[in-house]
Amino acid sequence: QVQLQESGPGLVKPSQTLSLTCTVSGGSITTSNYNWRWIRQPPGKGLEWMGVIRYDGSTFYSPSLKSRTSISRDTSKNQFSLQLSSVTPEDTAVYYCARTGGGVYWGQGTQVTVSS
Repeated sequence: QVQLQESGPGLVKPSQTLSLTCTVSGGSITTSNYNWRWIRQPPGKGLEWMGVIRYDGSTFYSPSLKSRTSISRDTSKNQFSLQLSSVTPEDTAVYYCARTGGGVYWGQGTQVTVSS
């Protein structure tokens, strides 16, 4: 069964770049029709889709975050990553990675706080 695990710093300073990695086990990130997503949930708010990297490496981003977001992958490590630049305290959230296509699988989430 596929498993996803987020990793990265729990505290980021304002104006810096938030970087998270999702390590996937139990399946390849290049398997056809699987899409690998980043989603976040700010405190007291709903889920927000940030972007996706598809099995073929193509990427799509939320229009509201597109100018600050980059998603990449390392197929040799079976990982995909999120970078969010110029963060502010409003980017404080629990960040999740997830797979869609052939079922929906989520990581457990990781808390990221933006604070000086």
